[in-house]
Amino acid sequence: MNDELPTFTRAAVIGAGAWGTTLAWLLGGQGRPVTLWARPQQAEAIARDRENRLRLPGVKLPPTVQVCADMAAAVTQADLIIVAVPSEHLRATVRGMGAWLRPEAVVMSATKGLEVPTGKRMSEVLQEELALPPSRVVALSGPNLSAEIVAGQPAVSAVAGYEETVVRRCQNFMATPLFRIYANCDILGVEICGALKNVLALGAGISDGLGYGANARAALVTRGLAEMGRIGTTLGAQRATFWGVAGIGDVMATCNSHLSRNWQAGYRLAQGENLAEVTGQDGPVAEGVPTTAALQALVRKLGVPAPITGALHEILFEGRAPQDAVRELMTRPGRSEVESWH
Repeated sequence: MNDELPTFTRAAVIGAGAWGTTLAWLLGGQGRPVTLWARPQQAEAIARDRENRLRLPGVKLPPTVQVCADMAAAVTQADLIIVAVPSEHLRATVRGMGAWLRPEAVVMSATKGLEVPTGKRMSEVLQEELALPPSRVVALSGPNLSAEIVAGQPAVSAVAGYEETVVRRCQNFMATPLFRIYANCDILGVEICGALKNVLALGAGISDGLGYGANARAALVTRGLAEMGRIGTTLGAQRATFWGVAGIGDVMATCNSHLSRNWQAGYRLAQGENLAEVTGQDGPVAEGVPTTAALQALVRKLGVPAPITGALHEILFEGRAPQDAVRELMTRPGRSEVESWH
């Protein structure tokens, strides 16, 4: 850590889902002043109970965490704003927020997904809506299962951005003895990893829900990582990112844990529930569902082979039976695992 870098004075977390609440709890537990912004009814309940009983029951917020429903008040007090709302609501949530930002404030995306229908990454949406230069927008991603973090278990993440000094400041501010942060200069790759691993987690849940074993899950993860790498490098990401914390690290956690919301969604689909039941308004958000739609449009535009993405799109949105999609994936013409023999 570089103690010579200036620290942030106050953070605001926009969004009180499980992950947003976890980040506020994490920072507040280190004595960092934090404002957690939520919708009025939710903010009132969290402020009264000092816990988010809907999304993170049993976890008491530290006294350094304030809760409010006033976006202007939350943002104007902070020089680090962490946005942790579902991807489909991010643009609308931050619209107009730019007028309240401090001149040197940094905005961090803690949302893993792609916007529908534009296919844009969350940092791109933030730059557009807030009229910010790329240097003031960063992304946080990695194997971040909220239940494990609030239980005091070790975890790592990556903070990525365009300006090294800004990224290092975020690294210093976010790190705790049990939450280790790595700096990364490849924000494009980190965000692609964060979005696409949710798609793979849906597939892992479907595989497990169909009763398949470790061999099938390993095949899905391995070939899914290859697919992620093809898509990401075509867009300009660095190949090494996909073998790091935000890539294989997040894939391993999300595809192998029953705590993963995306794994749960895939499992329920394989058990016979329909998409409307799985994505009901009262349940936690499975970002992999809208991201699959955005990703399918993106790979068609890029012309990148993405058979796993295509199969999941058919299951989610075209009524394809999971067993049929798996059979088609397994019986495709044989190919080389590497790009070239030379």
